[in-house]
Amino acid sequence: MYNDPSFTIPITRRRACMTDRVTHVAILGSTGSIGCSTLEVIAASEGRLRAVGLSAHRNTQLLLRQSQAMRPSRIVVTDPAAAANQDWSPLPGETELLTGSEAVAALVRDPEVEIVVSAVVGSAGLQGTWAALEASKTVALANKESLVVGGPLVTQLARQRRAAILPVDSEHSAVFQALQAGRRDEVRRVILTASGGPFRTYSIEQLGQVTVAEALAHPTWDMGPKVTVDSATLMNKALEIIEARWLFDLTADQISVVIHPQSVVHSMVEYKDGSVVAQMSPPDMRLPIQYALTWPERRNGVAAKFDWSRGMHLQFEPPDLERFDALKLGLEAAAAGGTAGAVLNGANEAAVAAFLGGRLAFPEIVPACRRVLENHEFDPNPSLAQVLEADRWARQEVSHWVYT
Repeated sequence: MYNDPSFTIPITRRRACMTDRVTHVAILGSTGSIGCSTLEVIAASEGRLRAVGLSAHRNTQLLLRQSQAMRPSRIVVTDPAAAANQDWSPLPGETELLTGSEAVAALVRDPEVEIVVSAVVGSAGLQGTWAALEASKTVALANKESLVVGGPLVTQLARQRRAAILPVDSEHSAVFQALQAGRRDEVRRVILTASGGPFRTYSIEQLGQVTVAEALAHPTWDMGPKVTVDSATLMNKALEIIEARWLFDLTADQISVVIHPQSVVHSMVEYKDGSVVAQMSPPDMRLPIQYALTWPERRNGVAAKFDWSRGMHLQFEPPDLERFDALKLGLEAAAAGGTAGAVLNGANEAAVAAFLGGRLAFPEIVPACRRVLENHEFDPNPSLAQVLEADRWARQEVSHWVYT
């Protein structure tokens, strides 16, 4: 999908990148980790980026503070009850408040918006991604579930609307950058790196004793609870396998995973002559966010830089598929396509919620997902309504599995 930039990036957008004009950005999920980092990138852009739209679900106090700092044209609170309980009198006079999930579509359709950062966590983010692509906007995609659940439907819509999808996940941004070193037909495979999470050296017996607090203590990245637990089970990497399959038009056997605890090589592309091109940087999400917002240019930014006066050791090792079955599930779902990604994602979101709520043990998260995936009614060519129904069904099945 990225080997013909003139197709995936509208010509007007590419020319805009070459000038000093202001690029207008809407952030869906502005109060989350990615949303807050995006605002840091915009604040440091010396006026070249402007946040014209922000959305949040319930964190209205932080959204209000962000609005006072950035003075966007519009903000959206998708939970009407949360919006009703907030005092909005300090909201800047030029900022319009919209409420309800349907207001997200109105926000991204605004002609003022050029780039939409899709940073809502979970399958709930698909709605905003879909609306932005329908409006032919460039989507800076941090919501991997949009492609895990929507897969070919999302990429087909992007092609039909001549909209662009630029990756924000550090791994997919790294692949995107490395793919620019060669032609699409020269690629042998993509290698996604994984930190291994906090339990990469644990035995099966030790994994059985993992607590919620331990699972939320990631050794490298500062993320929200759901994503942090996914990193501990390696389900995040399973979902990234599926995302990469659709984002870069790969087959499942063209995607590999390697454990890299230092988290400075963010992913690699191996070409058929044996060359491996990697993207390296300190673990700082502001770099891939900025790259998506300013591509095809590279600009000075606030992301951390390497100190090359100090020594560094890089470690790579194959993942243990027996202890971390999630990776096999990801490869299976990527190969199957159809409703498999939606079911795996829905089951995982429900299982992680059950674990965080004390209703499911850590080692039971992935088996619950496998059980649901293997027992669902597979559809190889679903509609959008059907994949959303598959996602809903999977959540219900996990809830039944947890309570029986």
